[in-house]
Amino acid sequence: MYRDHTRVVKIGDRMIGGGNPILIQSMTNTRTEDVEATVAQIQRLTAAGCEIIRCTVPNMEAALALKEIKKQIRIPLVADIHFDYKMAIAAMENGADKIRINPGNIGSLDRIKAVTDTARDRNIPIRVGVNSGSLEKELVEKYHGVTAEGIVESALDKVRLIEDLGYDNLVISIKSSDVLMCAKAHRLIADKTDYPLHVGITEAGTLFSGNIKSSVGLGIILSQGIGDTIRVSLTGDPVEEIKSAKLILKTLGLRKGGIEVVSCPTCGRTKIDLISLANQVETMAAEFPLDIKVAVMGCVVNGPGEAKEADIGIAGGIGEGLLIKHGEIVKKLPEEQLLSALRRELENWKNE
Repeated sequence: MYRDHTRVVKIGDRMIGGGNPILIQSMTNTRTEDVEATVAQIQRLTAAGCEIIRCTVPNMEAALALKEIKKQIRIPLVADIHFDYKMAIAAMENGADKIRINPGNIGSLDRIKAVTDTARDRNIPIRVGVNSGSLEKELVEKYHGVTAEGIVESALDKVRLIEDLGYDNLVISIKSSDVLMCAKAHRLIADKTDYPLHVGITEAGTLFSGNIKSSVGLGIILSQGIGDTIRVSLTGDPVEEIKSAKLILKTLGLRKGGIEVVSCPTCGRTKIDLISLANQVETMAAEFPLDIKVAVMGCVVNGPGEAKEADIGIAGGIGEGLLIKHGEIVKKLPEEQLLSALRRELENWKNE
């Protein structure tokens, strides 16, 4: 497996690569210089399961704010730098645990060297990021368009540039909004380097379309043993990125823990507001650190059988429903008591 043989890179107090657990990342969408708002969002993300957070650093005020932000959070902090090398240096001086740069956007070799020297002095990893949208003109011409091969060549060129400056504490990120191109690029680069890979589908879209593209893309890449840390990029509340990333990893068998909620798709036999009930159960389940499966079924006829693979479940009928454990009916309850009965069972499970 690729990820078992990538280099280990330390980001703050966390490790990626070398077979370490795949860590979930997100990025704040607040103004970084607004310390209060940024910290509040990071704390929400941390509670949801975020393990590494990235903040944009477009100006010196944002770079200086990192120092105070770092004091108030519990997860590693990554500074996202686009063009100004001074921002990268200032971010590291103010507590960034890692920086993300595209060396092609930083400017002259002297400027890249200044960033690399600061990273080396502080042993701060650099994430070398390349997006298909910023692929160099010469590579577009060489490959007759934006291609997976071009993205990989661009990334490895930039990695060699930093290696030639005597630094190799690196993470690579190659992203595209084209799912199949992105998957191909990761297959290609995984055969050419042992640096850990940050994986994601960039500009994936809104909660609906972005989740589908990210699930397909990350599913293909991760299932091949590629990827050491991931971000699901969605247009919306970044907490949704964490929820999606956790479920993707769990679905692929790459992470355990947390309740898995399964529910039937509804049909003409459904005599209960199953959609609302399932959403309420999913929200409630997030409160419990249990590695179990909970089923929410809309039919008392087939519900027990369909829920037999779940540890516990509920099935609704006309004004009433069933509490089920391992496919066996435990008790019949009024519809309005189903959710509270399930909560009591989960509380008991947690305390056992």
